[in-house]
Amino acid sequence: MSPARGSFGELIREKRLAKGYSLRKFAEMVDVSPTYLSQVEQGKVARPPTAERIRVMAELLGQNPDQWIALAGRMAEDLTDIIKSEPEAMPALLRAAKGLTAEQLRKLTEELQKKRAKGDPS
Repeated sequence: MSPARGSFGELIREKRLAKGYSLRKFAEMVDVSPTYLSQVEQGKVARPPTAERIRVMAELLGQNPDQWIALAGRMAEDLTDIIKSEPEAMPALLRAAKGLTAEQLRKLTEELQKKRAKGDPS
């Protein structure tokens, strides 16, 4: 999924139709009104759905929730909590990682996961 493909709402509509969900059925599945979902799909809402609703939408449509949440301009609640838990170190880590390629970030993530699995405090 690439933001260049269109707006968040257009992407929802495209994936919803590809899965064969009607507007009404999908709205019911994500606990929003069909009118609201239609407005989201048309880009006529001031604020996108909550990160949690976006996560549900993405999962129902077989998409990556983190990508969809970011595309909608939201942040997952767990990320907010992680940043707040270390208000100096976490933003510094994110700033240091800015500009790394997706592959470099993947390798860094793997290394951090290995360290955590070993109980390595460094």
